[in-house]
Amino acid sequence: MQTTKWQPSGFLKASAVLHVGAAASALVWPGTLGMSVASVIANHAAITAIGLWPRSTWLGPNVLRLPHDRQEVAITIDDGPDPEVTPRVLDLLAKHDVKATFFCIADKVAAQPALARRIVDAGHHIENHSMKHRHYFSMMGMGGLRKELMQAQQVIAEATGRTPRYFRAPAGLRNPFLDPVLHALDLQLVSWTRRGFDTRTGDAALVTRRLLNGTRAGDILLLHDGNAARDVHGQPVILDVLAHVLTALKQQHLQCVTIEQGLRA
Repeated sequence: MQTTKWQPSGFLKASAVLHVGAAASALVWPGTLGMSVASVIANHAAITAIGLWPRSTWLGPNVLRLPHDRQEVAITIDDGPDPEVTPRVLDLLAKHDVKATFFCIADKVAAQPALARRIVDAGHHIENHSMKHRHYFSMMGMGGLRKELMQAQQVIAEATGRTPRYFRAPAGLRNPFLDPVLHALDLQLVSWTRRGFDTRTGDAALVTRRLLNGTRAGDILLLHDGNAARDVHGQPVILDVLAHVLTALKQQHLQCVTIEQGLRA
């Protein structure tokens, strides 16, 4: 657990000041009530919009990439473990001698503890992707978020022997309550640099292009072993995509590391 005091982002501090100022203005000058209400509504709309932007840092710290001065990239794989897809992904990673970070849904870890153990035994890391990957995650209050993340921490630690240090929000969506919860649990928010939308399209060539177009040192790439789209042959698209991505990264002399390795001092 974190012992230092949480500090809100500059944007959240400004939002708090705006709320106080709007309330004071309405009390002192009743004629400004309409303007005060409008400013608060506009601020809430801005907060909502920012929460829908996975790569935003306005609601708190958000890791978008690794340091660029090392020839490293991170492969991150979300929404598993999946009993059909994950073992094949692990085989591919082993073939290329690559380590990855799996942002796992803790409910699935609880259902597949042996598979979760296989992931970490192979040298990969499992990090927190929430307990249930709820569609309304970004609308939860502080108490609900804390419970969701703490349960996931416990389940993953019990299954793997390692407590996650990093968290990725479901679909990357969040609200202002998430950052203080992450701080209290000593978790860092991690998003991504590039994604291929491999849960939406089974076109492996398209997904691969999205991931590799302009790829450079420090990039965090996002793929999915859970809810993976299928190609025309019914195969999980991640398998074809991952094989091509790993080959291309090797040709660029980029080393794949876990998030924890990539963020080392």
